[in-house]
Amino acid sequence: MSFVRLLFSASLCRVAALCAVVTLTAGLSLGLGGCAGLFGGDPLRVSVAGIEPLEGQGLEMRFDIKLRVQNPNESAVSFNGVSLDLELNGKSFASGVSDQGGTVPRFGETVLHVPLTVPAFAAVRQAFAFAGAAQSGQVPYVLRGKLAGGPFGTTRFVDQGTLSLPMSGAAMP
Repeated sequence: MSFVRLLFSASLCRVAALCAVVTLTAGLSLGLGGCAGLFGGDPLRVSVAGIEPLEGQGLEMRFDIKLRVQNPNESAVSFNGVSLDLELNGKSFASGVSDQGGTVPRFGETVLHVPLTVPAFAAVRQAFAFAGAAQSGQVPYVLRGKLAGGPFGTTRFVDQGTLSLPMSGAAMP
């Protein structure tokens, strides 16, 4: 009986070791395969192509943000969702998501529409911050986003810069 137990426990150890090796090999293959697309590829270029107001709920503001996404790489980027976060003056201002899907062709571009929501408190907080930024006339912004494309296909992007505020003494065109 002890021989059967020894044989059974040895078989279990072999099976467990084999499972560990197969799992490790599969994990490395998937991980390296997902990273392979990252090596040698340039980041997507994302810029705001337009902003149009949408109807909001209560005190919130909503906008349709048109993003121009350029792909400077040799392979197309497919996506099945978009997520955006906008910071103004280093503080969270607005966010948006869309289940829009599509493909940014190799060495091509596409325009995405994402509804962006500005909560009422964020708008009030930024109104006070703009009063301080009015002296310089410049407001720094950071737009972070991602194009979802599966477990290894998510592509993240960042666009940042400054917005110029109209000066109170300057004539508006």
